[in-house]
Amino acid sequence: MRWIPGGTSSDIEDRRDEGGGGGGFGGRHLGIGGTLVLLVLSILFRQNLFTLFDSSPSRSPTPQAADRARDASESTEVQFVSFVLDDVQQTWEKLAPQSGFPYRHAKLVLFRDVTESSCGEAESATGPFYCPADEKVYVDLGFFDELRTRFGAPGEFAQAYVLAHELGHHVQKLAGIERKVRALQQYNPRARNELSVRMELQADCLAGVWGHTTAQRKLIEAGDVEAGLRAPAAVGDDRIQKMARGRVSPESFTHGSSEQRVNWFRRGLDSGEFSACDTFQ
Repeated sequence: MRWIPGGTSSDIEDRRDEGGGGGGFGGRHLGIGGTLVLLVLSILFRQNLFTLFDSSPSRSPTPQAADRARDASESTEVQFVSFVLDDVQQTWEKLAPQSGFPYRHAKLVLFRDVTESSCGEAESATGPFYCPADEKVYVDLGFFDELRTRFGAPGEFAQAYVLAHELGHHVQKLAGIERKVRALQQYNPRARNELSVRMELQADCLAGVWGHTTAQRKLIEAGDVEAGLRAPAAVGDDRIQKMARGRVSPESFTHGSSEQRVNWFRRGLDSGEFSACDTFQ
């Protein structure tokens, strides 16, 4: 992606120095899959296997020094996240009124390991998410390392897709879609997962709508698009279930298959239209 570093967005709330324990062991981030496996094995063998990951050296930097070092190493990434955040929100400031609703900015919370949200505790192991109750997106920057190394989706546009997807949920709230879907889920609990999938696929499409504008402004090239398409494929329910459990259970999908996620992201990318993202028809 072509972008210009420009400091930190005014819409970013930085809580990285407030984080505690969470999903890190001895400086090593396991993620939700690894944590669950270790938990099961600990129960089976009646031994706390998490201690195997507590391999901190005897002379480690003070917490304050370690935080400063991590802050410095993440400086470029914070500037990139700031650029994408501002660009996506500026795009929806223009597009939302054309679709019949006003846009107001969401906040993006940067944290490490764990923090509090109005939707409950936010943990790095759960990945980035949007909380409609406080209109904030929660991101542990360590997720982007997992996106690249564990899920095989490297590249800045893949990271940008994740942020644009979460802001797509904010667009859904402002458009009144999120409220209607939650009401339908309460009315018909059996349709909860199906409606969740439709919500997530629409957010993928809305991320693609933003991607369409970046192509028009020549911020991305063909290679960026290919990298971006790997991101929704990497986080499809079928692929994640296969990695975690070795089998796929479509009835338990909440986000959609890799193929569905790629198709809806591409639909938004090709059309650039909010109206093209109706996953509820």
